Amino acid sequence: MYFYVYMLLCVNKNYKISYVGYTTNPIKRLNLHNSSKGAKFTKGRRWKMIYKKRFNNKSLALKYEYKLKKDIKLRKIIKEKYYENLA
Repeated sequence: MYFYVYMLLCVNKNYKISYVGYTTNPIKRLNLHNSSKGAKFTKGRRWKMIYKKRFNNKSLALKYEYKLKKDIKLRKIIKEKYYENLA
């Protein structure tokens, strides 16, 4: 079984919000977030998955999730790469 750390992006006219989490099934988890059954923070918003990284064990995934949540510069780099790929 693989574990994934993912980053979601919600783009609105007034703000751009990101969310980081981990899961074993990224597609199912994204669908839960978009149906307001995911984390409380994500309810009521439309999300796009802009990043995911696969790990072989849960411990490594949770450590990386913690790092990504705290590292604002890394999150900004991921967002910039996402916007570059759109252009």
